[in-house]
Amino acid sequence: MQAAAVAFRRVGVARPFRPAQARLFSYSQHKVGEQGTLDYRMHFQDKNGNKISPWHDIPLKSGEHFNCLIEIPKMTKPKMEVAVKEEMNPIAQDVKKGKLRDYHGPIFWNYGMLPQTWEDPNVTHKETNCAGDNDPVDVVEIGSEALPQGAVEPVKVLGVLAMIDDGELDWKVIGIRVADKLASELNDIDDVEAKCPGVISGIREWFRWYKTPDGKPLNAFGFEEKALDKKFALEVIEETHDAWKKLKAGSTEKGKLWIGQ
Repeated sequence: MQAAAVAFRRVGVARPFRPAQARLFSYSQHKVGEQGTLDYRMHFQDKNGNKISPWHDIPLKSGEHFNCLIEIPKMTKPKMEVAVKEEMNPIAQDVKKGKLRDYHGPIFWNYGMLPQTWEDPNVTHKETNCAGDNDPVDVVEIGSEALPQGAVEPVKVLGVLAMIDDGELDWKVIGIRVADKLASELNDIDDVEAKCPGVISGIREWFRWYKTPDGKPLNAFGFEEKALDKKFALEVIEETHDAWKKLKAGSTEKGKLWIGQ
C-alpha cells in the first residue's frame, strides 16, 4: 500500500453541502493510494489527528436522527465499503478473486451504512429464518444530491427492506438526508410511495438483479417483499446496535472482524 496521503477533507465544511445540521462529531478523511487501485483506502481521523474507525467510533445518532456514512455516491459503479476485517476499518473497494469489484451499472441512490450496528451471523431472524450477514446495516439514501464518499450525514429513517442474499439477511434501511429539500415531506414509508412513486420498487428490483450478470441467482426479500415502516426499521436498528455493543464488549465471537483494541 502506498504510504503517501493523497488528500484531507474536513467533513461538514466542504461546499456545496449545506451545514443544516450541527455536527456533534468532528473528523477528517485521509486518503491513501489512488482510487480504482487495490491500494486505495480512505481512513478517518478525529479533530486531534488520532485515527478512528468509521464503524466503531462515529456515533450511531446525531440528535434525533441517525448518522449515515456514505460509501458509494449515487450514479457511481465501484463497490466501496467499510473494510470490517481491516485495522481501523477504512473504506476500500471490494475485491473478489484478486480483482476490484464494480457494479455492472450505476447505483441510483447514495449508499452507505449505519455506524455502531452489526448484523450478527450467529442469530437467526425468526420471520426470515436467515442469519445476519456479518456487516453493519446498509442505508439507501434517496435524496436528490450525490453525496461524497466518506461524508457522514444525519438521515431520517423511513423504512426497511429485508433482503436475503445467498441465504443471509441483509437489511436495507431506506432514508433521506435531513438537509434534502424533500426531507420535510417524508416521515414514513407510505410518504415515499406517495411523494416518490417508483422509488421503493426501484430499490427492490435493483438489489434483486444486480448480481445476476455474474451468474448469481436473484436476491429475495422477506415479509412478502414489502418495504416495512419506520417503526419496524427503528426496531431493526435497535437490535443491530445491541448486537454491535455485544460484539465490542467481547460477549460475541468476533471471528476475523476488527473491533479495536
